[in-house]
Order: sequence, then C-alpha cells, then structure tokens
Amino acid sequence: MSSPKTFQGYLQDKGLKSTHQRDDIVSYFLQKSKHFTVKELYREVQNIDPKIGYATVHRTLKLLVDAGLATECRFSGGITRFESVKEGEHHDHLVCLKCGKIIEFENDKIEQLQIKVAKEHNFTLADHKCVLYGYCSGCRE
Repeated sequence: MSSPKTFQGYLQDKGLKSTHQRDDIVSYFLQKSKHFTVKELYREVQNIDPKIGYATVHRTLKLLVDAGLATECRFSGGITRFESVKEGEHHDHLVCLKCGKIIEFENDKIEQLQIKVAKEHNFTLADHKCVLYGYCSGCRE
C-alpha cells in the first residue's frame, strides 16, 4: 500500500499533478521509519532539492494523509507529526514528556484487551491509538 505508485494513483484519481518535488518528498518520507514534523521533513528534503518549499512539503504530507499513506499524530505539546502507514501493521507509542522521544511498540495483550473491552460495551471497534506518556531512561537520570 505505501508506495509512490499508490500515491501516483491517488493524484491521478484526484486530478492532481505529479511533480518531481512531490515525488522526492514522498519517496524520502516513505523510506524513513520516523515521525516527522513538517519543519523536520522540510529541512531533510532540502538536502535533496533546495528548491523544495515549505508549503510544498506541508501540502504533500496532507495529500499522503488523504491517500491513506500517512497518519497525523498529535502528541503532548500540540506538535503534529506525520508517520507512514504500512498496510497490515499496527503499533502504539511511548512518548517522553521531557525530550519528546517517541518509541514505537507492539503488544498483543494490549490489542486483545482493547477488543475485549469494546465487545463488553457492545462497541464496534474501527481503529484506535494508544499513547503512553512518561520519561525515557535518559531523562529519568
């Protein structure tokens, strides 16, 4: 699912242009397993093409979210971060309240418990996000 070809198909379906700059942004973003702010991604893609503008990065990330290839994550502090979506994969997050470090984790027991809680409340679960806030080992010292 998360490939530039899928993004190209999304652009075509929406009648939007494929540009070299968008392609560079999408390719770079999808290769990284990282939570980017618009500003962070902008700084990194400037090394690929200094002509890429901040607004182009911002619009491209929004298009990736609309295409289902990225999600917006709003952790503490109100900062929006974007991460790529990989089909069939799910993970949750640990977020350090001091340094902002984000650790991804998977836990089958938590997943099963969420399903159980939803069933107990006669609730149809469509999606979920689990974010645990605390302090990483470096910030506790």
